[in-house]
Amino acid sequence: MDDDEVANRKVSFRKCLEHLSGAGKAIGVLTSGGDAQGMNAAVRAVVRMGIYVGAKVYFIYEGYQGMVDGGRNIVEASWESVSSILQVGGTIIGSARCKAFRTREGRLKAAQNLVQRGITNLCVIGGDGSLTGANIFRKEWSGLLEELAQNGEIDKEQVQKHAYLNVVGMVGSIDNDFCGTDMTIGTDSALHRIIEVVDAIMTTAQSHQRTFVLEVMGRHCGYLALVSALACGADWVFLPESPPEEGWQEDMCVKLSENRARKKRLNIIIVAEGAIDTQNKPITSEQIKELVVKQLGYDTRVTILGHVQRGGTPSAFDRILASRMGVEAVVALLQATPETPACVVSLSGNQAVRLPLVECVQMTQDVQKAMDERRFKDAVQLRGRSFETNLNTYKRLAIKLPDDQIVKSNCNVAVINVGAPAAGMNAAVRSAVRVGIADGHKMLAIYDGFEGFAKGQIKEIGWGDVGGWTGQGGSILGTKRTLPGKSLEDIAAQMRTHSINALLIIGGFEAYLGLLELSAARDRYEELCVPMVMVPATVSNNVPGSDFSIGADTALNTITDAFESAVLLSDLRDHHPEFCIPICILPTTISNNVPGTDVSLGSDTGLNVVVETCDRIKQSASGTKRRVFIIETMGGYCGYLANMGGLAAGADAAYIFEEPFDIRDLQSNVEHLTEKMKTTIQRGLVLRNESCSENYTTDFIYQLYSEEGKGVFDCRKNVLGHMQQGGAPSPFDRNFGTKISARAMQWISTKLKEAPGKGKRFTSEDSICVLGISKRNLLFQPVTQLRKDTDFEHRIPKEQWWLKLRPLMKILAKYKASYEVSESNQLEPVHPRGHEEPAAI
Repeated sequence: MDDDEVANRKVSFRKCLEHLSGAGKAIGVLTSGGDAQGMNAAVRAVVRMGIYVGAKVYFIYEGYQGMVDGGRNIVEASWESVSSILQVGGTIIGSARCKAFRTREGRLKAAQNLVQRGITNLCVIGGDGSLTGANIFRKEWSGLLEELAQNGEIDKEQVQKHAYLNVVGMVGSIDNDFCGTDMTIGTDSALHRIIEVVDAIMTTAQSHQRTFVLEVMGRHCGYLALVSALACGADWVFLPESPPEEGWQEDMCVKLSENRARKKRLNIIIVAEGAIDTQNKPITSEQIKELVVKQLGYDTRVTILGHVQRGGTPSAFDRILASRMGVEAVVALLQATPETPACVVSLSGNQAVRLPLVECVQMTQDVQKAMDERRFKDAVQLRGRSFETNLNTYKRLAIKLPDDQIVKSNCNVAVINVGAPAAGMNAAVRSAVRVGIADGHKMLAIYDGFEGFAKGQIKEIGWGDVGGWTGQGGSILGTKRTLPGKSLEDIAAQMRTHSINALLIIGGFEAYLGLLELSAARDRYEELCVPMVMVPATVSNNVPGSDFSIGADTALNTITDAFESAVLLSDLRDHHPEFCIPICILPTTISNNVPGTDVSLGSDTGLNVVVETCDRIKQSASGTKRRVFIIETMGGYCGYLANMGGLAAGADAAYIFEEPFDIRDLQSNVEHLTEKMKTTIQRGLVLRNESCSENYTTDFIYQLYSEEGKGVFDCRKNVLGHMQQGGAPSPFDRNFGTKISARAMQWISTKLKEAPGKGKRFTSEDSICVLGISKRNLLFQPVTQLRKDTDFEHRIPKEQWWLKLRPLMKILAKYKASYEVSESNQLEPVHPRGHEEPAAI
């Protein structure tokens, strides 16, 4: 993109923002219902975006109760009032159930309190009940004002000035129980808490050959239970939407005993708290325990997580999601007209969309109605594409049919890992192996990448061989960066020797380059004329053809953890001399940098650094010096980790290759931080992508900041290094790797069925593809067609979706920036039906 094009785009964006001026407007933000991690990030985004466009923003404390009570419960927010809340769980403005708001008298008081402050725009963060209440309030608004005027509480001028109320909702719920959005704020963080417990339980369960029954939240929705089961490879899962069939007791016991017979030393059963049978009778954890003990005699324990799932620090995904939704909510309020219905800001694939609130609430209520009427298939479909895909994938991976019931395809399918390791690779391999076996294929594992491929390091891999792989970091198969170009003859020979009929490649940019080389060599080696598909897995998230890569999410969590750990250690050194010893922070991250995909395997998984001792002592470190942290991230030339890590951690600046900068920009950032330190905010964070500039190195930036900030703030630097590729995969990367790899194997099976027999040669472009998420769709794109979209010199796609979010990070850090907004304020249907295959994250 040339300078003129960039300038033109910025001008058009500015016009959008000027058109959406909030001058003279007031926005009220409240959290209601159960709390969820990420709510504070949403509140922060609403406050700062509102102030940025010139509006007044008010905190409404204690939800609707605070709106009814008024007084000190409705307070104008400032920029500084939402500082340092991004990483805090729960909600700083409180949440409470309110019986008074359910009555017209209560809503009358609420309306009066809002009118007194000129608030006619309401941003509600909560569940379906909270959003339903907001919509009723909006519909009654004009009538409430007329009644207040008749009672003499307000004058007619106020009635005319505040004639209508705009309402925008954001769904904050750990249960992910709201129809119309792929993910609700708080769900990913709750999954982090669950998986942390499951991973810990697995070690003790293996030691004693125990069965654990784990109960998770979800009174009316089984999403947490389902995705947890998918992410940890649970033996059985109980959901309210999909009860087990009659006779499930015997089926479950047979499944558990079969797994033990395969030398599996533990069993994990996950139960949603609202689990029921086909007659709508509750299935409890204790009932399941008693059944296992009585029928099998296994040592069985029950663990009920409870409100632990609501607590803790929000994940990187929830921070980014909430920040995006908060900004979009403010834009939606400013674009609203008196005729605009109340809307919900939602996530569809990788896009922020607006949906009609009433339709979403109705569909959510229809799910419960379907369950009450025992129409469980309808309930699953109403939950949405993400839930249905998760359920179908779990069933395929958890239950193996007897060999004599599997129709053999007489095809051999090989799986290989290529490039740097990424968290989530092993989950992807497990998924591919089991789906392939279920489809009747003989699955082959290739060890040590293309180098091992050429040497014949190929073995058959079975269903039980991949048990327990989902939570393992790195690459169990082994992976190397070697490309196939110099060993094509040997690789073709190995494919002939092992009669390989299809190939699944899981990896990053090297995998993408390798696939291109294999494609180009098809005319010379007929053995390469088989279906081939690549699943992106890299912390750099730089693969063309996909918005996400396996492993990138884990890496983002590593970055946020590293910053928080650095702050804690810095505080400890200031206040406790015994900590003034050399300390090295070893962070982990995934680059998600493979062309052809928006997301790479491993990109979501990161090292969650937990220092309990530091947490206990932190309270004593009450007064700290003004300090700026400079952190270097991985990613090669791809700035995904630096940019999105900056958004998740609340950075003041993030230097990336895709946006060139010079000494004037660095000086401007220093001046910005100098002004910031004059306020009550005494922390600064600067991220630098490792290859953003040849001359402005991390050391140079550190020395510049240290010198220019002398007397105002001091600096600390951390280079995260290759530990960003390590650690256990995040729930996102486990789930994403599992689902996208299963879909890749389905594609392979379809291709092989199209050409039965071993003589078929696949030479068309669409038989060698990259599978990735592009906006809202899951796409198989021919690798040769992605050439034109690739910057091979810098190993990045020419266009990257996340660059559109870069202004968002700057705006929330109080910089002037041009943010692209939708020029249309039209709401979308809840479940649009198109020809493309939807991508539910």
